[in-house]
Amino acid sequence: MENERSRPEPREVRLDHRQVRVLAHPLRMRLLGALRVKGPSTATALAEMLGTNTGATSYHLRQLAEVGLVVEDPDRGTGRQRWWQAAHDVTNFEPTDYDDDPDARAAIDWIQGDQVRLLAQHAEQWFATQQEWAPEWRDAFGMSDSFLTLPAARLEQIQAEVWEVLERHRSEADPAEPGAEPVQIYFATYPLLKEFR
Repeated sequence: MENERSRPEPREVRLDHRQVRVLAHPLRMRLLGALRVKGPSTATALAEMLGTNTGATSYHLRQLAEVGLVVEDPDRGTGRQRWWQAAHDVTNFEPTDYDDDPDARAAIDWIQGDQVRLLAQHAEQWFATQQEWAPEWRDAFGMSDSFLTLPAARLEQIQAEVWEVLERHRSEADPAEPGAEPVQIYFATYPLLKEFR
């Protein structure tokens, strides 16, 4: 018998050239992220959540919909009120996917830079508020790093294995479990700085 709490496999999208160019916009990134984290919503509710106006959210939701990154949720709409949802749970890409398209390459560079800016902002907010959390959470959250010397194929293997672990825990997690909190896990790999090689 299948576990009733198990979630379906995440619906993934591998960003094509057009999608990456459309997604490379601060509000569009935030809209897609909000729909993935909070679930279906209206342009009005998203505008309120993100501190912008409904006209801007409506316009940018339509832009995301044109390339298949968000879709309307027809079961929730009433009259003129349109509900939107993320079309996928996970966005995939390889930076080399865009080597033949300078505009798409610039867009993916911007998207990756925005992810780093978000990580820095997230970390700063955590440091400013961590004393509000219980000790077990303060010990569970955090960052670490590791230094390895290995070929690219092994690094790709490590990334795939870590992703499998995260997906296993996501599918096994019960959000209703006492003490459960939503968390965000960042995973990044970079070359060692030149001066340390």
